[in-house]
Amino acid sequence: MTRPVHQPIEFDPKDGSRGALPSWPARTPALWIVDAVRHGDRAERLAPGILDAGEQRRAESFAASADRRCYVAAHVALRILLSARLGVEPHDVRMVREPCPSCGGPHGRPATDGGVHFSLSHSRDLSLLAFAAVPLGVDVEAVPGSEAAAEVGAMLHPAESRELAALPASDRPVAFARAWTRKEAYLKGEGIGLARDLSLDHLGTGPVPRPGPAGWTVADVLVPAGYAAAVAVRAAGQSPVADGHRRK
Repeated sequence: MTRPVHQPIEFDPKDGSRGALPSWPARTPALWIVDAVRHGDRAERLAPGILDAGEQRRAESFAASADRRCYVAAHVALRILLSARLGVEPHDVRMVREPCPSCGGPHGRPATDGGVHFSLSHSRDLSLLAFAAVPLGVDVEAVPGSEAAAEVGAMLHPAESRELAALPASDRPVAFARAWTRKEAYLKGEGIGLARDLSLDHLGTGPVPRPGPAGWTVADVLVPAGYAAAVAVRAAGQSPVADGHRRK
């Protein structure tokens, strides 16, 4: 059966009305894409009145202007979109880190104190933001070169490694990027990220994701050529993944 592919809305910081987030069913994410090349300059002009002190210090720490522009554009968009949902000014949005479900440390999923779940990812000049009424994760990545795809592909689920090996060499980077973004979106949704063994979960390398881990829906996201993206949404009431989870 064909699984849904989500189409994100392009975020434009000059149009504040586009920051209004619709209501959504529990398992339907609201997705926004941010192009730092098109909108980075305006985001940087808005940043002093929107970003908090920590975010501004983080932005200033980037040596490359392109990296700084992407970070600023993503976080300005995040605060504007969250503020529209929470009914507060962008600079008043309070963001925290939930406890890590693996070790209990303060580096789990990012969260707000207003009940909105969100996830953010960026790669090169693109950022992807996702919002829902339940925990979720999102990932966007530039398609890697053949060498990187081969090296990291060997660390994936054994079935995914076999799928990649069966493809022509020219098709492997895109297939790897599909598997990687699906896997990272799920792991970000769980709040454990890459602390979890990449070989444990089989989400597939093909054009259609395999059924997600129990209690999760994983779907691809439409992004420009040269990128891959995915979103994972947890079912309401589903418990976090248990330590020592076996391969599927």
